[in-house]
Amino acid sequence: MSRLAHSALHRVRPGRAAIAAVTALLGACVLQPTTATAVAENPASQAAVGAGARADGSAPAGVSVLSDKWTRPWAISFLPDGKRALVTERRSATVWVQNSDGSKKKVGAVPNTVVPSPARRIGSGGLLGVAPSPTWNGTTDKDVFFVHTAAADIRVVKMHFDGTSLSHYTVVLGGITRGGDHNGGKIAFGPDGYLYVSVGDALRGTLAQDRNSLNGKILRITKSGAAAPGNPFGNRVYSLGHRNPQGLAWDARGRLWETEIGESTWDELNLISPGANYGWPTCEGTCAEAGMTNPKKVWHPDQGGVPAQIAIKRDVIYVSTLLGQRLWALPIDSTGKNVGTAKSYYNGAYGRLRAIAKVPGRDELWVGTTDRGDDKDRILKISVK
Repeated sequence: MSRLAHSALHRVRPGRAAIAAVTALLGACVLQPTTATAVAENPASQAAVGAGARADGSAPAGVSVLSDKWTRPWAISFLPDGKRALVTERRSATVWVQNSDGSKKKVGAVPNTVVPSPARRIGSGGLLGVAPSPTWNGTTDKDVFFVHTAAADIRVVKMHFDGTSLSHYTVVLGGITRGGDHNGGKIAFGPDGYLYVSVGDALRGTLAQDRNSLNGKILRITKSGAAAPGNPFGNRVYSLGHRNPQGLAWDARGRLWETEIGESTWDELNLISPGANYGWPTCEGTCAEAGMTNPKKVWHPDQGGVPAQIAIKRDVIYVSTLLGQRLWALPIDSTGKNVGTAKSYYNGAYGRLRAIAKVPGRDELWVGTTDRGDDKDRILKISVK
């Protein structure tokens, strides 16, 4: 597959018809959109796709539609009560509360959000990640944090959420270079209480190796946007050498894992260490370059790849995929530093998958479809046994 063709597949977020047209042109399609459509209308059949649990029994065991009539949900993040989640919609910049009983309610929008022109069909900007304060209660702590693209930059912002509506838009960290694509956008509080933000290279690969740039990095900051204490370079940068990182999650040992969309050959799953350099643009996937940290797993983009986000449950990393249109399950080995054999589930059954979150206190994942069309996306409830 050519560099140009793969770059187009990563940058554009088309519907299924556009994907089929591009993959047919490349002559390397591993999905069958017509079959996927047929299966997608039969939830009982979907639950059987990708069947075959691992020996330890930890694998997706069933799926149902939690809610429907979504338009490109980008992120799902649970409030501290564990009963409700905030969900962002990328192009509309709206924020919703999703309840465990399937009901949902619009609670507001993030101002100053600028999305790419639909006519150009390029770019991954808009309203991206969301992270409630770990001590949010709607009264003494109302803080919820977002990542979004504005007219000229990528921003980390804070808003108040009282349990009913959003207010008090405040920029926490602005001025981050944005491009038509490669904005990253995942945001999450770590076990240490600091805020981690994934930022893409804004289509300027050299920025990923510049320690003074915020692009092509994972950032670690305080709630006020300052560099968190103990950062490896004394600034906001936690790790560098990233192309377009969109998935962040911690395992039971407190280790940070990340998924990253590559360019022409390899997409990556990385185990993140402070100060480590993950290679881009010098390396894509595994390489022998001195000073670079290799990924723990790579995918060919046209063979189940283009990973979006991750959730970790019982030492299994679950990866949603865009072009791959499937959910991967990768067990973390006994050392906690590597992953075992990957298995995929629901291959092509629901189309492109992006938002994913584990449900607190339950053996369950919530996964959002994307790019099916206005009001045609869904949030799926997947049980894990």
